[in-house]
Amino acid sequence: MTRKKIFYGVMLALMTFLISSVIYTNSLITIITGYAAKNLGSAVFVSHREPANVETTDLNFSFIRFAKNSVNYNEKSVTSHFLWGKSKAIYRDGFGVTLLRGTTEETLRRKNYPVNIKPAYSQDTIPWPLGNIFHDTVTGIDRVALDNITKRLINDNAYKGNAFAFMVLYKGIPVAEAYKPQFNQSTRFISWSMAKSFTNAMVGILVKEGKIDINKPVDIEEWKNDERRKITLNNLMQMQSGLKWNENYGNRSDVTVMLHCESDMSHFAVDQPLEHQPGSFWYYSSGTSNIVTYLIRKQFSSDTSYYAFAHTQLLNKAGMPDAVFEVDPSGTLVGSSYLYATARDFARFGLLYLNDGVFNGERILPEGWVKYTTSAASASKGEYGAFFWLNKGKKLPSVPEDMFMCNGHDGQRIFIIPSEELVVVVLGFSPALKGGMDFDRLLKDIISTI
Repeated sequence: MTRKKIFYGVMLALMTFLISSVIYTNSLITIITGYAAKNLGSAVFVSHREPANVETTDLNFSFIRFAKNSVNYNEKSVTSHFLWGKSKAIYRDGFGVTLLRGTTEETLRRKNYPVNIKPAYSQDTIPWPLGNIFHDTVTGIDRVALDNITKRLINDNAYKGNAFAFMVLYKGIPVAEAYKPQFNQSTRFISWSMAKSFTNAMVGILVKEGKIDINKPVDIEEWKNDERRKITLNNLMQMQSGLKWNENYGNRSDVTVMLHCESDMSHFAVDQPLEHQPGSFWYYSSGTSNIVTYLIRKQFSSDTSYYAFAHTQLLNKAGMPDAVFEVDPSGTLVGSSYLYATARDFARFGLLYLNDGVFNGERILPEGWVKYTTSAASASKGEYGAFFWLNKGKKLPSVPEDMFMCNGHDGQRIFIIPSEELVVVVLGFSPALKGGMDFDRLLKDIISTI
């Protein structure tokens, strides 16, 4: 009898393990195929890259490299297979690429992006910064030394990583711009988490318009009857909401599930339990950014107004009319991760913050917003402000403490250094898991040319 009990106990444990393993593996397959389909789709239909190039660089890691991808140019979609699972992502004008999660392709394709959101100007006919005509201007920077740095970065990968594009502004003037051969000034590059800083800007504009108070508890129905009702927009933007979250990109985690399995990313984050008192604990969370873009959406009476807002009040005014801010299947902007823009666009965004929220003579962000943005979150040890990273803790020891930056998961960066009047943009594929890029040495060398 004892042997039978042991046998059945072992068999039960084994079956439980096998069932759990299958369930876990199935969820991983969804993430693997979802990542491949979504990112290849955006690279092909938003960035206009060749699939083979994307697969040998951006998708050449972990299990993602084993996904079998099929690009359908007629219907503008990508389907990715791995083991018994598959995922499909579709492109729609204006919306970019969206994974099919919790909805049908027909439902998504019936939704149209707002028209008449293009600006009145043509960038090819007007000067920088709003346009693309560069005038020769003497800045005093050592162009020969800067050109050498540019060549070493782009051609030789001398700073480690893999830079696709590079741009430097000094005193607001473009002094360096370079691309690897398959890219150019019109290529839209993925932002990854630099999108969070654009979300910061949209909040700032709503504050300027008197529509949002960042210090008041946010209006979220699911939080009204528990301690989460105390969470403010400021708590969310400073990554001190106290909500439970796992930002590990290397396995099945909250962030990988949110981006690749969920149809409504903001509400996946909203549903997380409270682990710490709001404002008392710092932890990086892409979920909070998508909560914020949902709260922005709530400020508008229609989605047409919501989508138009990002363009008419931010992107068009700051010389970025062709940027694409992608949405999740529910229609909310993916404020954590999915903005596609050119290197020049990202440089213009840095210039907006370098100039205290003023661009081309127009104040876009409210007075004091950049100061708020660059004030360290109380529990961040000087490393984080409001959807921007800081250098007050000297994480980059060779760079001035007043530097603040937009950071993307795969080494995308916009560095803003007010004391040196510099904006530096680096785009490409330089994930930390592969060693990353030596940004400290790169910035040190750039500063030495001034």
